[in-house]
Amino acid sequence: MPERRLSALTSLTLLRRAQQGESDALDELFARYVPFLRRLAHGRVPRWARAGAETADLVQDTLLHVFQRIDHFEPRGNGAMRAYLRQALHNRILNVRRDATRRPMAASLDELDVADDTPSPLDQFLSDEERARYLRALDELRAEDRDAIVGRIEFGYTYEQLSVVLEKPSADAARMVVRRAVVRLAEAMGR
Repeated sequence: MPERRLSALTSLTLLRRAQQGESDALDELFARYVPFLRRLAHGRVPRWARAGAETADLVQDTLLHVFQRIDHFEPRGNGAMRAYLRQALHNRILNVRRDATRRPMAASLDELDVADDTPSPLDQFLSDEERARYLRALDELRAEDRDAIVGRIEFGYTYEQLSVVLEKPSADAARMVVRRAVVRLAEAMGR
């Protein structure tokens, strides 16, 4: 008797075959559950939380994560795989949302509206010659060092604001970037 096509088999049968190492059975499970999970995931992750990931990426990551550990899954009935994947997707969505709230919104210095006609504290302090030396030294620095110095010294950003602009995880991380950038600036101005 010829073997039945994989698509005609139940998910439970495919699961058992996949657990025994049949890659075709795993591929069929993957293909079977992608549309289901896409429908579930559609519209569940707010645009602000996506960080470049689309629904298809989220579904694929969920399936890959579950199927990497498929040999440990013990189903308790025909709908067990579907319920397990639904819960895994739900957990993945919660993680994406939680991670997005922990990550500060990224913005570059160019995107911020900081127009002000009054002289900066730096301009009030430096002579024209010192200002020219400062600008030459600033041009020698890496872009991140320049952004850190300009943001902190010229615009007066707090370290919390700089952590967002510089895409650093904390105010302390931004403080370290500024500290190192100022040392590099002083070295460049001394040359």
